[in-house]
Amino acid sequence: MTQAAGREARLGGHILADALVAQGVTHAFCVPGESYLDLLDGLYAQRNRIELVTCRFEAGAVHMAEAYGKLTGKPGVALVTRGPGACHAAIGVHVAFQDSTPLVLIIGQIPFEETDRESFQEVDYRKMFAPLAKWVTQIDDAARIPELMAHAFDVATSGRPGPVVVAISEEMQKHMATVPDLAPAEVLPPHPAPDAVSRMMGMLAKAERPLVVLGGGAGWSKQGRADIKEFLVANDLPVAVSFRRMGLFDGTHPNYVGDLGVGADAALVKSAREADLFIAIGTRIGETVSQGYTLFDMAGAKPIIHVYPDQAEIGRVYRPALGITADLNAFAAAAKASAPVAKPAWSGWRAQLRAAREAQAKPQAYEGPLNLAVALQELEKVLPPDTIFTTDAGNFATWPQRFMHVSEGQDFLGPTNGAMGYSVPAAIGAKIVFPERTVVSFVGDGGFLMTGQEIATAFHHKVNPIVLVFNNGMYGTIRMHQEKHYPARVSATALTNPDFAKFIESFGGHGEIVEATDQLVPAFRRAMASGKPAVIEVRTNPEQVTNRSTIAQLREQAAKA
Repeated sequence: MTQAAGREARLGGHILADALVAQGVTHAFCVPGESYLDLLDGLYAQRNRIELVTCRFEAGAVHMAEAYGKLTGKPGVALVTRGPGACHAAIGVHVAFQDSTPLVLIIGQIPFEETDRESFQEVDYRKMFAPLAKWVTQIDDAARIPELMAHAFDVATSGRPGPVVVAISEEMQKHMATVPDLAPAEVLPPHPAPDAVSRMMGMLAKAERPLVVLGGGAGWSKQGRADIKEFLVANDLPVAVSFRRMGLFDGTHPNYVGDLGVGADAALVKSAREADLFIAIGTRIGETVSQGYTLFDMAGAKPIIHVYPDQAEIGRVYRPALGITADLNAFAAAAKASAPVAKPAWSGWRAQLRAAREAQAKPQAYEGPLNLAVALQELEKVLPPDTIFTTDAGNFATWPQRFMHVSEGQDFLGPTNGAMGYSVPAAIGAKIVFPERTVVSFVGDGGFLMTGQEIATAFHHKVNPIVLVFNNGMYGTIRMHQEKHYPARVSATALTNPDFAKFIESFGGHGEIVEATDQLVPAFRRAMASGKPAVIEVRTNPEQVTNRSTIAQLREQAAKA
């Protein structure tokens, strides 16, 4: 056992709580369990330093922690119990992995002396989380808690950020040890190679139709986003963002040309194919950005400049003409300091792409009393400039994605792995971290009933997000695909829903129902004025299954095919 001069022996559970304090943790999101009672007791002793948020479902707790990681750039921390608790938490770990969000999940574990007996709720977490996390470990020796927890936080934030899973055996938390706490190590971020930016600028100067795609989430600082914007605007470059990364660039700016992800505008996809230089900054150029790996030739026929903090991701699918391994904020500062291209040849190209973006954002005529595109754009006008948006997965999400503009100072959080049930807990987590900011959750009726019970956590911790539930009585995305491939053969996609406004009112919150275009903004204003957690149920036309097609149109297209 390691001895630390001048420090008294502590219980393992208390050492672990102290280790979280030493790593700068301010919030932890949990569903309690008997497998980590000693850690909970340690957190009681640290209650003035760490706010322990009691959640109602493990997936909700991890989504809250993941939202914390996205917003702060520091690892979100979630605590769950063994077996079922860990299994419920797995979806949030997968979100953090595919979204490259720093996160530390701590799982109470069986007593290590019972290992491999299929003890009550026993799971081998190294095997279970191996494909979902950057690193998985188990602490069976209390004396190693500071070492392993410090390394967990280092791994979660290094290179490509991501989740780390730490199992803590039950009896280890009761053992005494005399060990020092370990503070975070000061590690300078990787900077671009000395000639990286000049080589990039040389390639850019020869281009006629460049396209920049910004990605990444937690890796960007406020200063980094400002620096990269200054560089991109100085060079008059057309800027798209990757899937659910609308908060990275001002959507109202003339250089913004749209999002290159699921549901991307066909005109933007066409332009991406026509570009003669593709500059990917912070995105892995994954399946959604590459439109199902169809945009580029894997051998590098179209020149790609790929900037990413983890060299293992550069060239993983597409061979770049230039790969730059660097911290995104360090790269942004270096790029900003470079002299812009004189009289760029692509200003007309940029204007063309911007015009296409503005054209697709113009609301079209939709049948029925609710034109959701118009309603959302009217809502956009009354939102505070520092609003945080969270979104779930589903066809409903393409409406704000297409018709709204996330402006400077606002944040947009969404799961790039398409996880339903993300938005409500993420909104609650965001509101707990930034109680002074307005938080708006976009969620479908299917996703809301997966984790909507977490609204109880908002009441318990006295925060008031505003949730917009888009209700069309179906799993809309699956119904869309169903109608494309098996038209008129509706199977398993219809839903029966409660009155969502009454649901929130049963907690003592504020409920509204919106069925017409001019009702959304007044309903939102009343929700804001209430000061309570609020749900606005937006009853949408089920026939209008996407913002571009009705069910009848999909059936007609399928018949022709």
